[in-house]
Amino acid sequence: MYKKIVVPVDMSAIEKGEKIIRKASGLLDAGGEIVLLNVVEQLPGYIAIDLPVDLIENAIKDGKAKLVELKERTGIQATVEIRSGPPAREILACAEEHHADLIVVASHTPDFTNYFIGATADRVVRHAKCSVLIDR
Repeated sequence: MYKKIVVPVDMSAIEKGEKIIRKASGLLDAGGEIVLLNVVEQLPGYIAIDLPVDLIENAIKDGKAKLVELKERTGIQATVEIRSGPPAREILACAEEHHADLIVVASHTPDFTNYFIGATADRVVRHAKCSVLIDR
């Protein structure tokens, strides 16, 4: 069905990541590719000044290690990619750069804060140039 699928995984909800990579695998054409993505958010300078210098570097290393472990645990072939920045923007950029025809995103149950701030999944749906599957 799909040739290239981007699967962003939130490290704080790795169990949802396993569920959506399996779902993406079932939707993938023979010879297609899955890009497992983790986005490490950058911290504003006024916060980062009080934190260890290697905090972001460690988060990137940890994210990559967890995605590789997820890939191995599921036995699903995927490319692992780590980006840094605002999650929705980086997910959309990854999809565009890889010419993805589907993004599979795990979502949580919306709460009151989503009406003021907006969830990453909401932003991805509004701005994606390809199909988006939201998995609850």
